[in-house]
Amino acid sequence: MTVINQTFLSFSNESLWLILLVANFISILCAYRFFGKTGLYIWIPIATILANIQVLKMVDLISVGVTLGNITYASSFLVTDILSENHGKKDAQKAVFIGFFSLITTVIIMNIALAFKPNEFDFIQDSLKNIFALLPRIAFASLVAYGISQLHDVWAYSFWKERIPGTKALWLRNNASTMVSQLLDSVIFTSIAFWGLLPTDEFLQILATTYILKWIVAAIDTPFLYLAKFMYQRSWISEE
Repeated sequence: MTVINQTFLSFSNESLWLILLVANFISILCAYRFFGKTGLYIWIPIATILANIQVLKMVDLISVGVTLGNITYASSFLVTDILSENHGKKDAQKAVFIGFFSLITTVIIMNIALAFKPNEFDFIQDSLKNIFALLPRIAFASLVAYGISQLHDVWAYSFWKERIPGTKALWLRNNASTMVSQLLDSVIFTSIAFWGLLPTDEFLQILATTYILKWIVAAIDTPFLYLAKFMYQRSWISEE
């Protein structure tokens, strides 16, 4: 692991951002290829939990301060779009509820764990608190934004699929649903989490940069949705 860490430390933040993006999308396709729908369901809690940890880390991208977590969180929209396209609306909604459940249980269980009094040899309690002892406002913002934006994405994808069917319109269904859903997510989360706590200009900067990054991720995930469709049509998915 040390060799891997040293290798990645030689890259710029912008290069690492692209590597992280590709790693997420390839992981989704591998999960789908080898485990079918189950693999996609597994990815949802992975993405929601990792994104809520990564979002605590601030980095600079092209001289703009942003939080990590946008890529991993946005990857869950690719998962629901794959499920909507290849398996139907109900399967995509199931994935959303799995993600919602994973967020709630992680917050509850980890905060109970933090309540245990550490012994004299413990060295990790303070670090765990920094990650998992979420402020109620932030936790509430995350849950509300996730639920509304993901359910909207599933609804919107099905809406466009019924009106513009066919593989050629796949890019339109993907982007028309995901980009609006990402906007809902960004506005809801930042408004609940930060409105009234930050100066207006800083609040708007966080909102804009968060959405722009998610918008870019949504645009880049389109070829991976086509690959997932191709794999499904060729019966390369294990459970099919």
